[in-house]
Amino acid sequence: MRDAKRKELQPPIQRSWLRLRAGKMYYAAKRYLLWYGRPGIHWAKERQTELLPEIQYQHATPLLRQLRGEEVELQYNKITNLKLAAARLNGVVLRPGETFSYWRLIGKPTRQKGYQDGMVLFLGHIGRDVGGGLCQLSNLIFWMTLHTPLTVVERYRHSHDVFPDANRTQPFGSGATCAYPHRDLMIFNGTQQNFQLCLSVGQTHLIGEWRAELPVQSRYHIAERNPRIEQAAWGGYIRHNELIRQVFDLQDGCKKEEFLFANDAIMMYSPLLPQAEAGSESST
Repeated sequence: MRDAKRKELQPPIQRSWLRLRAGKMYYAAKRYLLWYGRPGIHWAKERQTELLPEIQYQHATPLLRQLRGEEVELQYNKITNLKLAAARLNGVVLRPGETFSYWRLIGKPTRQKGYQDGMVLFLGHIGRDVGGGLCQLSNLIFWMTLHTPLTVVERYRHSHDVFPDANRTQPFGSGATCAYPHRDLMIFNGTQQNFQLCLSVGQTHLIGEWRAELPVQSRYHIAERNPRIEQAAWGGYIRHNELIRQVFDLQDGCKKEEFLFANDAIMMYSPLLPQAEAGSESST
């Protein structure tokens, strides 16, 4: 799994508008070159309505959450954004040797395509932007992929830990942030069978499945190791952990453990905050 390189986290740097603009253009150009100018990569692009027969893993996350300071309008706009993006990915078939690119398939979220302002997190600050909220979809796909034999080849961790652990249902750091086009989620199919991504936006939940041609061969469990909170030299607090995957064989019950990645995130709340004061849902 290719993850962002670990280094000591620093406080957010306040860059000028021109510097931010130039940086986005640079990384966008590199991404377009990867998508359209690099030979040898076979990109997943075909969708089919006929479902592959075997469910490998399925998961659902709530559409509406009680988050402090978030406008209700942005949550409903997020649902609109999720419907548009999910429609672009639903039914995509990932064949052996192919690579799935989240943003290559969805395309740039724009108002012309119907995307609305949703909540975004930038340098530790909550704001709004067109297509905001699509991290919920990349989080879902990433989490499901960890429970399959597919290989995540590019994923970006969240640089800030925004909410306390009240009601968390998954380990800290098990999400995948996204920003068009360079903060992508890419998945490679190194197996010998086709996989199919199925997504839908229900009344209350975003729902996803990875399906395949053959029955499930292994079961997976994601566990946390070495969790800790440290105060950085600049005064802020850094939350750290490591995630591993336990693989269970269905025939003889043998188990192996695989290291996935390490997480470091700047905490945006007090590490001494009582759980009773958290008041937020923080599962991905």
